[in-house]
Amino acid sequence: MKNVAVIGCGAYQDSGYGCPGEWRCLKAAALGEGNYEEKSNVIAFFTCECPGRTVIPNIGMSMKLSEIKPDVIHLSSCMAKSKPGCPYTSPEDLAKMITEKTGIKVILGTHDYH
Repeated sequence: MKNVAVIGCGAYQDSGYGCPGEWRCLKAAALGEGNYEEKSNVIAFFTCECPGRTVIPNIGMSMKLSEIKPDVIHLSSCMAKSKPGCPYTSPEDLAKMITEKTGIKVILGTHDYH
């Protein structure tokens, strides 16, 4: 079972537009559905707050303090697929920055539930 971290869009979560408590991201991980290759243990759930300056430092600090490194990081489906998208960066660019800073693979999306 992989240890995963999930990053959700704070603006999207706070607006209530179809993200009722992130249960869909957690369900997909627990069942190994959607963008998860297998049943996965979610060890961290980060919220990216506009304009996103703190998300990468927060990942690094969390790994340092918890002494647990996720095997993979998922940008939540609201980060990777929402319309309109983030006005500050694309999901692909954010994933690239996270991988460059942490060395951890980033997957775009968590689930396909509606």
